[in-house]
Amino acid sequence: MPEYLTPGVYVEEFEIGAKPIEGVSTSTAGMLGPTERGPSTPQLVTNWLQFQRMYGSYIDGSYLAYAVDGFFANGGQRCYIGRVVANDASKASLKLTAAGSDALTVEAIGEGSWGNRIVVKVGTGTLNTGANPLFKLSVFYWKDPLPTTLFDPETDKKTKPQPAMIEVFDNLSISPTSPDYFNLKVNGISNLITISKQTNDSGNMPNSPSAVTSLGGTGLDGTAIGIDDYLRDSATDDVPGNRKGLTAFKEIDEISIVYVPDASNIQGLVSKIITHCEELKDRFAIIDADDGSSNVSNINPRNNFDTKYAAFYYPWIRIMDSVTGAEKLVPPGGHMAGIYARSDVERGVHKAPANEVVRGAMDLEFQITKGEQGILNPRGVNVIRAFPGRGIRVWGARTLSSDALWKYINVRRLFIFVEESIEEGTQWVVFEPNDEKLWARVRATITQFLTRVWRDGALMGTKPEEAFFVKCDRTTMTQDDIDNGRLICIIGIAPVKPAEFVIFRIAQWAGGSSATE
Repeated sequence: MPEYLTPGVYVEEFEIGAKPIEGVSTSTAGMLGPTERGPSTPQLVTNWLQFQRMYGSYIDGSYLAYAVDGFFANGGQRCYIGRVVANDASKASLKLTAAGSDALTVEAIGEGSWGNRIVVKVGTGTLNTGANPLFKLSVFYWKDPLPTTLFDPETDKKTKPQPAMIEVFDNLSISPTSPDYFNLKVNGISNLITISKQTNDSGNMPNSPSAVTSLGGTGLDGTAIGIDDYLRDSATDDVPGNRKGLTAFKEIDEISIVYVPDASNIQGLVSKIITHCEELKDRFAIIDADDGSSNVSNINPRNNFDTKYAAFYYPWIRIMDSVTGAEKLVPPGGHMAGIYARSDVERGVHKAPANEVVRGAMDLEFQITKGEQGILNPRGVNVIRAFPGRGIRVWGARTLSSDALWKYINVRRLFIFVEESIEEGTQWVVFEPNDEKLWARVRATITQFLTRVWRDGALMGTKPEEAFFVKCDRTTMTQDDIDNGRLICIIGIAPVKPAEFVIFRIAQWAGGSSATE
């Protein structure tokens, strides 16, 4: 209570009534897979060009770049990329010298032999003075193997091949007290390298290499990539701030869609992805069918994965490969994740992500008939079909759950949205006095939020009372609950379901005569 010691007028602010709940994002994806280059800790990208700058382009043996491209082409806006590398992979590096001692180490931003194709050159900074030694660092990257004889691309523009990327950092200082300190101007900005300081604490300018020199290292790729490299869940990998793979996605709360291209090709990975989503309960997985699955009778993913936190898509799609100019067969999950995001933005998470055009799809691996889909649909297989005059569309909206209550993707994702929004929007309740006043505020807060959800068309009913209920009072809590610090609120919502089977019953009618409605 405030103290009133001096006569006068006092103006005080206090809170009353409900607090607003902001709906969480439902369209941020998290994707795992090998890339051409880049960091192995997850990074957010918001468009295809940013992905290319950070991770490179398409590579053999990985569908991740195609998935990311399809995600953004179909309406996706935010995607966390988890670059998968071998546990024992290492980074290429190069030591720079100053005054004859080790001063700086230039290191590739991520593991792998791609770092050996990074070339650096040290020069004098444009604004360099004797009292304030500054240096210039030029960084070049070749996607293909380095030229037999290295050359300086800054002065030689004719020799081929020219580097795929060039980064120039001018007027860098080795002194931590300088505003031009290299750690501020290079690390976190460069898409190719990081710089660290060694034993030399002097402010001398690095003087080597004055000619172009490549980063070095052997065995940088490590052993072959397996399921452990996707998971990275060992005690040595599960370190805060340095987590990688699927384990790193646990600490990224924004992710609501998880996808690993062609995950079924790695034994046990699909099960781990589903478990990841089931444990966190705030994200949904997209699973691809195996390529070449031509026997419809054998496709029954629910035999192995009965879950309400994942959806299964079949068949693979053909896209135009910008590298070769020919059609390429790719798994559909990246495009599906983009459709999820597009549908969420245009209509809302309550709209089933189906009957949507698959942008970028030129053809399908297999043309699925209505009869074949009649076999697959009850099994939880979402079929992608080609319709004359309507293009290639997603023609299914089911989860892999055998529970009829969680049959539809939009119902599961709507509950994820509501649960996560309420959880994040009611954190202010913790440690408040657990009495009738608090219960009333909680009821009002959640009621206002669900009323908005109902008005957006996500819930059934012609009025809010038919769409949801919120209870938080003595009927939901015992005295023992209250004494043990538990506030229990019971919420019920009536989600809309998709019109999966549209039936028009038509009969002949003799005009003018009576007819039974």
